[in-house]
Amino acid sequence: MRTRLRTLRVGERTYTWRATIGQVAGDGADRHRCVRVRAWGAGKNGRALEADLLSKATSPGWTPAETDGSYPAAADVRRLVEHGLALGWDPTASGGTFRLTEDHGLELPGFLLTDRVRDPHAADPTARVVRAAEA
Repeated sequence: MRTRLRTLRVGERTYTWRATIGQVAGDGADRHRCVRVRAWGAGKNGRALEADLLSKATSPGWTPAETDGSYPAAADVRRLVEHGLALGWDPTASGGTFRLTEDHGLELPGFLLTDRVRDPHAADPTARVVRAAEA
């Protein structure tokens, strides 16, 4: 399967981005949809912005990821890019990755940032999705 690259414009710069659909396990038997977004502002050799997005969708059953169709819109990626730039991401720097984490406090309409993909001891995604639905 071919990777689909998309573009969006923020200010005077055009950013290329892609989103990869995956899953993240909760503390129980449940699994949630997780979408990894990567964006570049100076080509593939520039410093990438990366964020793991936990879907806030709630669906019946123990494995919400099976019925969740959430996918970030261009407006969501624009917020990620703007937030990364505000935090000091330099897309023109050569190589490396600037990761947005839970500590950055960004919440999108349909997604939360999650560290669970890289850190199995990070906050339980199920509890976070439930709290977001209650708010």
